[in-house]
Amino acid sequence: MFDHSSAHWRKSSRSDSSGGDCVEVAATEQIVAVRDSKDPCGPRLLIGRAAFAALALDVRAGRYDR
Repeated sequence: MFDHSSAHWRKSSRSDSSGGDCVEVAATEQIVAVRDSKDPCGPRLLIGRAAFAALALDVRAGRYDR
């Protein structure tokens, strides 16, 4: 289970200070939570660490570029 109340959220290094597209993540040993920093009380996407690592590799490789 993911404890949202004690989560340490980190903003993406790709986010800017002008309020653009912002993603934050918080992690436990098994789960990575992702949220929109402009809506911190909004929905969170919970992903297993292995799946998140695979997603991050794909993003870095440009697999999801438009």
